[in-house]
Order: sequence, then structure tokens, then C-alpha cells
Amino acid sequence: MKITFLGAARTVTGSCYVLECEQTRFAIDCGMHQGNRDIDGRNWDENGMYRPESLDFILLTHAHIDHSGLLPRLVSQGFKGPVYTTAPTKDLLGIMLEDSARIQETEAQWRSTKKQRVGAPPVEPLYTVEDAQKALTQLKTQEYNQVFEPKPGVRVIFNNAGHILGSAFIELWVKEGDEETKLVFSGDLGRPNQLLVPNPQTVETADFLFLESTYGSRNHKNETQSRQELAEAIAYSYKRGEKVIIPAFAVERTQELLYTLHLLLQEGLLPADMPVYLDSPLAIKATEIFRRHWDYYDQQTKELVKNGQNPLDLPNLRFTLTPDESRAINVSQESAIVIAGSGMANAGRIKHHLRHNIWKTGASIVFVGFQAEGTPGRRIVDGAKSIRILGEELSVKAKVFTIGGFSGHAGQTQILDWLSHLRNPEMQVYLIHGEHSGQKVLADLIREKFKLTVHIPDYLDECLLEKGGRFELTARPTLAAPRIDWDYLLEETSGKLVQVRERVDYLQRMGQTNQVEIRGSLLAINSRLSSIMSELMFEQKQKPKQD
Repeated sequence: MKITFLGAARTVTGSCYVLECEQTRFAIDCGMHQGNRDIDGRNWDENGMYRPESLDFILLTHAHIDHSGLLPRLVSQGFKGPVYTTAPTKDLLGIMLEDSARIQETEAQWRSTKKQRVGAPPVEPLYTVEDAQKALTQLKTQEYNQVFEPKPGVRVIFNNAGHILGSAFIELWVKEGDEETKLVFSGDLGRPNQLLVPNPQTVETADFLFLESTYGSRNHKNETQSRQELAEAIAYSYKRGEKVIIPAFAVERTQELLYTLHLLLQEGLLPADMPVYLDSPLAIKATEIFRRHWDYYDQQTKELVKNGQNPLDLPNLRFTLTPDESRAINVSQESAIVIAGSGMANAGRIKHHLRHNIWKTGASIVFVGFQAEGTPGRRIVDGAKSIRILGEELSVKAKVFTIGGFSGHAGQTQILDWLSHLRNPEMQVYLIHGEHSGQKVLADLIREKFKLTVHIPDYLDECLLEKGGRFELTARPTLAAPRIDWDYLLEETSGKLVQVRERVDYLQRMGQTNQVEIRGSLLAINSRLSSIMSELMFEQKQKPKQD
């Protein structure tokens, strides 16, 4: 049996693991890669690793786009099999995949317009709304804790992962010849004692464990402290008449925030005249799905609903569906709380709210989730003094709050507690869905505490799985991280500047309009180079702290 790590290997996006057995080839998740331009390029699968036409089925752990967002792409490229998941996940995918497809179409149209102005061919979207709608017809629902067989020789159980509504970790038995091997894929493990969803279930046996490690190097603050920090951010900006801007994922994080604001209102810590804008059509629709699947809530929240108290309702909650309604928020001078996507501030309406508020000293920017490397959210969290948003370089003057207690992921100690339920001393552990620095910390702890064999696969690694401790890896480092020829690139840049310098006399003889236009272009280049230098100097200062 062979596994190929097509994403979320030494990173936290693009979750996809392809298993090839004697009689079947299938995938666990098919997430979208998110981050910088090079990472985004992996979604196009130029290396031909997915081979969607040869996949028999897909098992989806949950609805987040970094676990499900490539499904329409795989369908458009020839995948015709069933996709198994839970009922809430199916309903959430119904809104999330179409929303993602519209974003792909819009961005492709925008890029095409720019290219066609200079005579270049148009850009195709990663996938279309039609592809997303077709993918939704291939979804098949399964209940928690029930065995099903997607193919002969393969048995599967979905267990509640406690991450978001409908999330699952997967127990998987694969029979080859007379031998049966058990694999467990954790998906994204939830943080115990979250609002809304139950605690993660546990499992006791596995031959191979594929364990998420998003917070492998640190723990979260407790929930009460996090609620207090949110109250502090609200008080800070309310007193100064400014806005609290919260980048939040549309699914789970937004709903937990609404629940928390409900609690703050009851505690007298949310001003009654301070509006709360949910500025995300996707989050609004997701909230309705959460309300519909209240039978998947934890027991305490179920009791509230039965007693007529909906924790996702607020008297001052306002839904903004249209772009005009969204723009009106920033025209308004009143203090307000604005929840908008995306959660890492790299897309969506949140970018407009940041552009209008990040430079204001009285505003607050509140991060309530993990910020991946390469995203604007990560740069702000790491202390950037300025940031480029929607083509404009902005000074970061707002007060930045990073509240870890809202995370839907288990912290380091909680991951280890969950792992402690597994009893097989021969089990091999593969750390996935985490940044490499944190994974190394977690790997050392697991080896020390449990005496288990731990591997940290990289992107596109292929591994033969065999009981008894043998580990055979086929690495593809040149594909995982193509070498950047900095000497060539910098020489090219310097050479072009020399050529411009050699033509200064000609520049000065040009008309005034042309000179001003070229001067503006050079000033823009200088500004970008200054931003790069600022970022490099910041990273250089931060490096000793990380080591």
C-alpha cells in the first residue's frame, strides 16, 4: 500500500492524501492550496499527481476549503466516483463550493481583462460554478460511528472530530491478501470545550496514524481569557468611536464568535448600541445551516435551543448581503464590530475593511484563527509596520489582538491527550497539516513521551506503508520546493535598471506626459522594493526569536 502526500505536508493547506492499494485508489480530502503565488499554483496540478480519473472514491473529513476546495477541479478533470461525508458537511459544501467557484470565475475574468489589454490570451478559472454543482451531485452522506464499505476490502468509520459541525476523523481498514491494516486520519482535531460542537471522540488502535499538527508547538489560552480579550478589543474601539475588524472563517469560527458575543451581551460587556455586522453572504448562509443541524450541537447548546434560546442570535446583529451594504459600513462613522471573510485576510470583503481601518489608531484588528505563512494575516500578526492591501501600502496603526482560544484546532497538550488513547506501541505516526518548525517540536514530544516512530512527510512525498516499522520514502524535493535562482533574478533586475539609466538622456527629451508616466512607474517599483527590504529586515530581526 502506498500513500502520496499531495497537500498539508509541512504546511496547513491543501489537505489531500492518496492511497493506492491492491484493488483501489482513493483520496482522503481534496483541499485547496492557499498562501503565496507558488503555493496557489499547486492547485493546477502541473505535475500530474492527482490523476482524478483513476480515483475510485474520496473520503472528506469536513467542509473547510483547505480540505474540500479542489473537489470541483477534480470533477472537471475526470473524477466520477462518490464522495463520502457527513450530512452537515454535505449541506455546508452546497454553499461553500459554489462560493469558491464564483471567486475563481471572478478572479479569472479580472486577470483575463488585464491580459487582453496587452494582447495576451485570456485566463481560465480553476473551476466553474457548473463544475461545483456537478461535484455536489457526487456527495454521499454517512452517519457517525457506522461502518461502511466504499469498495471491497476497504472499511470506513467516521467519528466526530469536534472541529466544526459535521467534522470527522476517519478509521480505515484496508485488506490486502490475507492481511488487514488499520489507518487513522485525524482530519482537523477540535479543541475540547468549544462552544456549539461536542468534544472530539477518541480511538484506541491503529497501525498508522496521520495526525494533524497545526498547533504542535504551543497551547491555546483558555476560553474565558479569550472572551475577556475580545471584550477588551470591543471596549478599546468603542471608547474611541472606531471599528473592531474580525477576519473570520465563514464556517464554525463565525458561529462561535456570534455565540461569544451573545455571552458578552448577557454579561454587559457588549454595548447595546454597538451594531454587529456579519458581512459575508457565505457566513450568513452557513449560520442558517448551523441552526438547521442543531441536533449535531453539544448537549449544553441543545438544551439552550430546546428552551427557546438561540445562541446565534443577537438583537444588534445585522446581515449585509450586497456589496453596497458592505461599503456602507465603512462610510458610517459609528463604532461597530465587523465580522468578514476570509479568515487569513487574503481574500473577500475583509480586505476592504482592513484598507479602511488598519491605519486608524483607535481601530482594533482581532485575529481568531491560525494565520498561515505567506498570508496578509500572518504578516500583521507577526508585527509588520506596513502592509500592501488592494494595491495600496498601508501603515499598521490599529491595535492588533491575536486570540488563540477561539481556534477550532486542538493545542499541543490536547493533541497529546488525544494521542494517549492509542495503545499500539508499534504504531507509526505521520505528522500532517502543520508548519515544519512546530511539527519538529511535536515529533520530539511524541517520541519522548510515547516512544513511537514519527515521520514528517513533505509535499509530494510517496511512502510505502508496511507493518513492523519499515519506512520507505520516495521524496520529490525539486517538485516540492523548486529552486529559485536568486543570482539570475537579481542580475536581471539590476541589468534592466542599468539599461534605463543609460537612456536617461532620451527620457529627458520625451514629452512631459510620458516622463511623468514613466516616473510614476519607477516610483511604484521603488515602493515595492522598499516594502521587500522592510519585510526582509523584519524577518531578519525575528529569526533569532524563532530559533
